[in-house]
Amino acid sequence: MSKAGQNTQEQASGLVLVDKDQGMTSHDVVGRIRRLAGTRKVGHAGTLDPMATGVLVVGVNKATRLLTYIVGHDKTYTATIRLGQNTVTDDAEGEIISERIAAAVTDEDIEAEVAKLRGDILQVPSQVSAIKVDGKRSYARVRAGEQVELKSRPVTISRFDIHEVRRENGGKILDVDVTVSCSSGTYIRALARDLGEALNVGGHLTALRRTEVGPYKIELTRTLEQLAEKFEMLPIEKAAAALFPNRTVSVDEAVELSYGRAIPASSKTMELEENTPVAAFAPNGVLVALLEDKGDKARAALVFTAK
Repeated sequence: MSKAGQNTQEQASGLVLVDKDQGMTSHDVVGRIRRLAGTRKVGHAGTLDPMATGVLVVGVNKATRLLTYIVGHDKTYTATIRLGQNTVTDDAEGEIISERIAAAVTDEDIEAEVAKLRGDILQVPSQVSAIKVDGKRSYARVRAGEQVELKSRPVTISRFDIHEVRRENGGKILDVDVTVSCSSGTYIRALARDLGEALNVGGHLTALRRTEVGPYKIELTRTLEQLAEKFEMLPIEKAAAALFPNRTVSVDEAVELSYGRAIPASSKTMELEENTPVAAFAPNGVLVALLEDKGDKARAALVFTAK
């Protein structure tokens, strides 16, 4: 690639919607996208464990500034929960630490306990997680042989559907295929653990695929192999338009925003929930800023256009 062509590519900003392969870390994916995009300014929204596949939202150049907003969105997963075994990590990557025969567990038993995990719940994250305890990652403490007590946190499970219950190993082990939609910060492997404990047989996650992150769905993704053949980004304008309420501002208002000055509040012409960012677009469709209302004025939380 010529230097001029590389500079053009480095200036391009957008989201790369990756269908992550199993066995890769999210950091591995970022490294590959850096090479494909020809820029160091790349980040991701919401880590996927190496075992997991599916939607990983990667921001390039100016679009990295959208990632903070994307991380907080609800997510949807398909998963398989194995009942009858506990692992140290609450998923298939950890060693089995206990086994209990699950043959007596009925489909009705599973549905009754899943129902208790829907809605607003308090969840204790998996011990082998990236949560920091006194400045050190929980997984590092566990691997060093320490006992870790993590505090429960509120999460919302808006959907927890059972699709199939399969009886394996002569019925001693049950594999439960599910779909889960949940708030940011939910651990699906902790749901597997808690379902298994509620049924007194133990449980862990054997498969996980993220199918939605906010407005970005699996159908829009490309594998790294596909991206290597043809590198594509969702332009920053389309990415922001899908993520936030949209507002078209005048040329004069766009100039005011680029200098950090306020314009009339978005709520004067739009119905908005409190503290909702708004994507402001110039008449030509260029993303100008993310706006936040402060009283009767809207100010730029982020400015994307140059002065």
